Amino acid sequence: MKRFIYILILASSAIFVHCQNNNTDVGTDRHERIPQYLYSERELNKVSAYIEQQYGEYDSVLHEIVSLDVHLDVAIVPPTEDQPYYKLVTMGAGAYKMNVPLLLRKMKLQRAEYVIFVPKDWNIKSDKEEDYWPIRMLKDVARLPIYTDDWLGRGHTVTMNEDSSPVASNTLFNSCVLLNSYGKDNQVVEAVKIGLFGDKVNFWQIFPLYQEELTYKLDHPVEDLMELLKDESMVIDIHRKNYCK
Repeated sequence: MKRFIYILILASSAIFVHCQNNNTDVGTDRHERIPQYLYSERELNKVSAYIEQQYGEYDSVLHEIVSLDVHLDVAIVPPTEDQPYYKLVTMGAGAYKMNVPLLLRKMKLQRAEYVIFVPKDWNIKSDKEEDYWPIRMLKDVARLPIYTDDWLGRGHTVTMNEDSSPVASNTLFNSCVLLNSYGKDNQVVEAVKIGLFGDKVNFWQIFPLYQEELTYKLDHPVEDLMELLKDESMVIDIHRKNYCK
């Protein structure tokens, strides 16, 4: 299968996390050097094949030039007739084992890749912030557990800027929530086993939120938020309804 390569460099930004039982903002320092974490060739091949199995074949990859921690590529699964939108999936985040609380480690939540859906007319090759922010959101969320020595999983929320400002000038989204991801068969994408010792890589869907929706989520279980959003597609719509305003 032919693969077309586009080169992008990750720019610096501040992001803040809200865990299920902790509403405190946690800042990140992106200038600190951290050892690089990489999949083995076997692990990477398994993750790559699983992405294609679950989301569809990808015909291009956004490769990073500079990676000081994880080497974070983004696979681009093109729109299809049945699913007319791009699926952007990280490849590399799961090489890092997150600092999951001891009581949860049996659930194999230490590794994760992240997914975001954008409309078929989205300019995914543009480096303008109005176009690039979904990719930046993917990368920033994926790196957050490294810089905070913490973890992310379903139901966690992340504020993308210290001042809670919107991610770009074309939308009022300023944060996101992590949810189960659904693949090409509209089924939940389960974790894939990559190692001989039971290591698994989870796939979390990133869904952008407005400030009011984020505030609601911090005071309610994720199931309550999902009830509000039940009629929404997981595909980014920069003009969608704010369900808490």
